[in-house]
Amino acid sequence: MSNGNLTFNGPFEAGMRAVAILAAAFPRELDIQRLTAFDYLLVHTEMLGGPEDLHPETPISTPATQVRRSIVQDGLHLMMTRDLVARSAREDGIVYQAGELAETFLDALQSPYSTELKSRATWLVDHLGSYEEGEFDKLMRRFFDQWVMEFQHVEQSLGGAA
Repeated sequence: MSNGNLTFNGPFEAGMRAVAILAAAFPRELDIQRLTAFDYLLVHTEMLGGPEDLHPETPISTPATQVRRSIVQDGLHLMMTRDLVARSAREDGIVYQAGELAETFLDALQSPYSTELKSRATWLVDHLGSYEEGEFDKLMRRFFDQWVMEFQHVEQSLGGAA
């Protein structure tokens, strides 16, 4: 039985996006919170004033943070088994970095989608990579406020309580 909702959101796809993000950020290390946010923003770059979105618009584009975080973690674990992602423990938590084979793997991908994915990952890291934690959190709170309002609008249009 196939679940169409997972077309772009299974562990393999999230892992591919993570490898692209981490390769673009190399040698920088990213924590799971930043990777989860980048995973969402990578396919929704237009909201940042960037390139056209990589994935089509959906009725509710809320990132479902806890669900997305779990899928990103599963994707990272999958990619670690192939040396595409490396994990390190630091005093302030666990961080991830592009693995030894990440660049070679990404260079081998030549489909139009893969090319666009790599391009957007580079754009995203260049655009947001220098944000300090507080600045990045403020940006994400602004988007979260928009998503909450969007969700409430859709819920009301479906007959839910206001």
